[in-house]
This record gives sequence, structure tokens and C-alpha cells, in this order.
Amino acid sequence: MTPMPDKTEREITEPVDLCLPDGTLNPAAVGWSRRPLHRANLRGWGRNKRFEYWCITTPELAVALNVSHSDYRVTLATFFLNRSTREGFSEAEIHWLPRGRVDVMPELSGSGKVVGRGDRMLIEMLPTSTGTTLRAATARLTVALDVIEPPGHESMGVVVPWDSKRFQYTRKDNCLPVRGRIVADRVEYLVDPATAYATLDHGRGRWPYSILWNWAAGSGRSAGHEIGLQFGAKWTDGTPSTENALRIDGRVQKISQELEWTYDRTDWLRPWTIKGDRVDLVFTPIYDRQSSFDRVVVLSREHQCFGSFNGHIIDESGRRFAVEQVFGWAEEVHRRW
Repeated sequence: MTPMPDKTEREITEPVDLCLPDGTLNPAAVGWSRRPLHRANLRGWGRNKRFEYWCITTPELAVALNVSHSDYRVTLATFFLNRSTREGFSEAEIHWLPRGRVDVMPELSGSGKVVGRGDRMLIEMLPTSTGTTLRAATARLTVALDVIEPPGHESMGVVVPWDSKRFQYTRKDNCLPVRGRIVADRVEYLVDPATAYATLDHGRGRWPYSILWNWAAGSGRSAGHEIGLQFGAKWTDGTPSTENALRIDGRVQKISQELEWTYDRTDWLRPWTIKGDRVDLVFTPIYDRQSSFDRVVVLSREHQCFGSFNGHIIDESGRRFAVEQVFGWAEEVHRRW
């Protein structure tokens, strides 16, 4: 593999507005941060994308909650996977020109509640003094969880600019302990913070009409270390940003290099590889959550595969860390908005 050159990414350490008063990208917002500092003061209507996605993994299961608001459309979705049986189910509602389906989504990540109200489901993401409370109620799934954010916890936020009118702020957070209970098809699962992790994908921006992306994430302990994996690809090509980072024992380390992804679009359950100067991982899927929605103008096709990462990563000092059976996911998504 020929190493890709590093991009130049500056670390932002003070609060900043994502947009200028006219709604275009604020150049001072381009960069990355270890805590939520970007205020997504989006303007206009029709191209704005706001979403909150949480995924919880335990030795028994994976559960995901999603609230997405695209001005003209709201999507509410849940997902459940039994890791032992490799059986899963998804539930979703799409509402066009919605009113009252979602409360005003906060401009600053973690600063306000996110509530999605569907005809058959309710999803709540409520900030607390110690983290975030997650609640969901559908015909098949009940979620009552408390995500714990330890003092000083670091996340990775980054602005990806396509141009002055199209840009995205994303905050990725992982390795968050979580406790509570989940009931899926009348079977109760207790969630222990000693073995369960929550991952957040927070997004605010104005997207191109058509976009293709990869995302991979994982949280776990390996060889006595807490390891968090956060990788993206394709959608950041041609920009000065990446959404690649490592978390090693609580410290986020930014990777300003595009990584090489290899996977088989004819067989999504074959092993994937993700490689770079500081990353050499094999991802082995056990389940493919796939969906397809095509209304000609609006399209969504995705394969989100759940499984385990193995290999090694290298920290900023050159120290090598083993990655052994760190559970997470890798995906490819194509959207026309």
C-alpha cells in the first residue's frame, strides 16, 4: 500500500459558529476538536441535515436509535441485533413535510434534548448532568438507558467543507459506559456499564445532493487497554479534513490521513480491511443490516455490517497497540437528498 499524505488539520480549542451571518461556512470553523465547540447556526430551508444516532453494544446485543431531520423529511429508526443468534430487526418511520415530529434540535452537541415522535414510535435523547438518557418505545423494542460521560471525556468533532455552501460538522464519540435495560420482542436484557459501550454520531450541515460514504466504529478493551476506533472514507475525499481518529485509554488522537478501505460489494460478510500508516485492521462481519429506499429523487442504500476488529493501531509516539475482538461496525451508504 502506498501511504496517503497527511492533510493539514488544525485543532480548535475555543467555541466557534459553524456559519457566517449569511449562512455560508465560517472559515474559522474548519478544523477538529476534542469537545463540542461548534455551534451549528444553520440558515435557510431544504438542504439542512440534522441528525442524532446512538448505537449501544454489549456482549449480547447491539441497539441503535436514530432521529434525522432534513427540513422536508424526518426519519425515526431503531435497530436491534442479538449477537448470539445473529438475528436482528429494524423499525422506521419517514414523515414528509413534518410538523411537530421533532423538537428543535440543539445547535451545540449535547446542549439540548432530541425527541422524535412517530405514529408508532417515540425516541428521546435527553442530556443529564452525567451524560445522556436514551429512551425508545416501539411495538417490538423498549429502551431505557443512561449513557455515562466521565469527567474530562474526549470526543472527536470535525468540519468537512465541500465548498462555502456545502459542509458538515460531525461529532463522533465512543467508549462511553452505559447502564439500563432493553426489552426486545418481550425478552429483557440488562445493560452493565462494565461491559457495555455507547457510540454517538451527531451531525449538522448542508450536504451535496448525492453522496457516498464509509463509516466504521468500535469500542472495547484489548490487551489491558481501552480502545476506540473511528474511521470514515469517500465523503471526505477532496476536502482538507478526515473523520479518522483513535481513542487509546481515554485520549483522542486525530489521524489526518485518508485510510485505504477494501471490501467486497458482492459479499458484504467477507472480511473488510482498513489500513494506513497507523492503522492495520481486519473487520470480520457477523451481520449485514441492509436497507434500500428509492423515490427517484430521494434515495438511500446502505449496508451496515456488525462484527469485530482485529489487528493493530499505532499511537502518536509510535507505540503499537493490539486490537483483539473489538466489536463495532463498518458501513457503506449512498444517499441522494
